Amino acid sequence: MEILIRPIVTEKMTAQGERYNRYGFMVQRRATKQQIKKAVESLYNVSVDSVNTMVCGGKVKSRFTKAGAITGRTPVYKKAIVTLAEGNSIDFYSNI
Repeated sequence: MEILIRPIVTEKMTAQGERYNRYGFMVQRRATKQQIKKAVESLYNVSVDSVNTMVCGGKVKSRFTKAGAITGRTPVYKKAIVTLAEGNSIDFYSNI
C-alpha cells in the first residue's frame, strides 16, 4: 500500500519548509504516524523528527447550470506535516 499520495506544494507549505524545515503530504486515511515517518525516510533519504496529522473534511460545492443548481462534495483527505531533523531538506523541484 502506498502511504504518500502526493506532496502539498503551496505558498504556505513552501514558507514553512524554508523557515521551520516542515513539509506537507497528502496521505492515505488509514496511515499512522509511524508508517508516514518510515515512508518519508525511505523515499527521500532524510531523518524525520516529528509527524503531525489532520483529517480535512470535504466541502459542499454548488454551481449553477442551465439545468439548475448542481451540488456536490469534495473528498475527505488526510494531511501530514513532517518536521525534518536539522540539516535535512527535501527538494520537490529537482526532478522536473
